[in-house]
Amino acid sequence: MQERSEPEAARGPRRGRGRRPTAEVRADVLDAAGALLLERGMGGFTIEAVAERAGVSKTTIYKWWPSKGALALDGYFHAVESVLAFPDSDDVEADLTAQLRAFVRILTGTPAGRVIAELIGQAQTDPELSAALLERYSDPRRELAVRRMRRAQTEGQLRPDVDPEVLVDQLWGACYHRLLMPSLPLVEEFATSLVANLLRGVRA
Repeated sequence: MQERSEPEAARGPRRGRGRRPTAEVRADVLDAAGALLLERGMGGFTIEAVAERAGVSKTTIYKWWPSKGALALDGYFHAVESVLAFPDSDDVEADLTAQLRAFVRILTGTPAGRVIAELIGQAQTDPELSAALLERYSDPRRELAVRRMRRAQTEGQLRPDVDPEVLVDQLWGACYHRLLMPSLPLVEEFATSLVANLLRGVRA
């Protein structure tokens, strides 16, 4: 009841009279969540801060997101989704290279790399966050890559006996390895070499 009696200024910017469309409210929450996550990391990310920035109540947020981790992951994906859109040309090597280089740019050139490392780390001891990480981020991203590779198989660009799931682990897993275990730099040239080595082979 206290939330309803607070001054409007304390609850975020006013967006006009009347009930706002659900899609608009949800988009505002995701915008706020993504921005706060990239600004503050998980340590400074709270439901209260998102609600204040989006101009909604915490009750509204909990209708759609059962936990802080679930909201953080959706906010993260919302913030990087346009950059990580999967190319879909007639050349699977070019598409994979472009996508992987964009992924590396996100990890190294923006706060997103630090944030996803924090999320992965916390997920190791937080079963709820771990499940949300798979459901809301990792699995959807994997499916995009697998779908593109399977189309390449039907078009004769990849061998039909190759398992796309393994290829995803070899490509994206290598990037995550350098992000989390940075003994060697994570750079775009590394992404290009990954795809070239994998698709062309390394046998002499």
